[in-house]
Amino acid sequence: MKNEFKSGFVTLIGRPNVGKSTLMNHIIGQKIAITSSKPQTTRNRIQTVFTDERGQIIFLDTPGIHKAKNKLGEYMVNVAERTLKEVDVVLWIVEPTTFIGAGEQHIAEQLAKVNTPVILAINKLDTVKKEELLAVIDAYRKIYDFKEIVPVSALKGENTDHLVETLFEYLEPGPQFYDEDTITDQPERQIVAELIREKALRLLKDEIPHGIAVSIDSMKERKKGNIMDIDATIVCERDSHKGIIIGKQGAMLKKIGSQARVEMENLLDIKVNLQIWVKVKKDWRDSDFLIKNYGYQPTDYE
Repeated sequence: MKNEFKSGFVTLIGRPNVGKSTLMNHIIGQKIAITSSKPQTTRNRIQTVFTDERGQIIFLDTPGIHKAKNKLGEYMVNVAERTLKEVDVVLWIVEPTTFIGAGEQHIAEQLAKVNTPVILAINKLDTVKKEELLAVIDAYRKIYDFKEIVPVSALKGENTDHLVETLFEYLEPGPQFYDEDTITDQPERQIVAELIREKALRLLKDEIPHGIAVSIDSMKERKKGNIMDIDATIVCERDSHKGIIIGKQGAMLKKIGSQARVEMENLLDIKVNLQIWVKVKKDWRDSDFLIKNYGYQPTDYE
């Protein structure tokens, strides 16, 4: 008898920079979530879809669960915590350390309030020895009763197949929500905006804090086809930031644009003509109107 097709929703949680987006991109096999070594890289719930003969897993990559500092932070925390109750499985991703800090303790407290099965993925398996890993597993067992603990390396793809198999074990037989070739429900404009933001975060390193957003002003394919014209704006909070983003004689902005364009062309499978402007909007992270304007929808989760 053929196994029944299973389907369900899995949310990835974990402190910033534990490799949630890298893991998701590896499993899906295409770049969807932006990755950066800075916290608060993922702002919206990104739905990515994994389908094979066993079934379909819809991954929700939530913003990190942390204590909020401003309205944007509150919105991100609300999204993350509400998601825990709505999904079939919670996949908590941690780094291989026995030190369990306040951030992890806070996540364990939130998980104690829900009945959803929780699987722990200890990422960056390639960076520790086996005995160290056993100590990490032991430390985490003490703070929460996990259904399963699976060590993986998102970067190298180690044990990720076993992790997917484990997730399927906790899903019920169900319908196929998306076509086989669907890998995300994010609109293309949003992914394009995120690609620009990723390049800006990476290239600007520590010079610019997280006070940047990207809006796509227009995205049109030319009548003759073969070229997509994209106009985008990087929004920052201070005039001094604007100067750094543009760089000497526009060099930094050019670099951000050319790196983003290469990935856009791979994603959209078309030549891209990208124009980027930089604007200053002071305190946009504390304005409901501006947060909404840059693609975040606080009203959905209040």
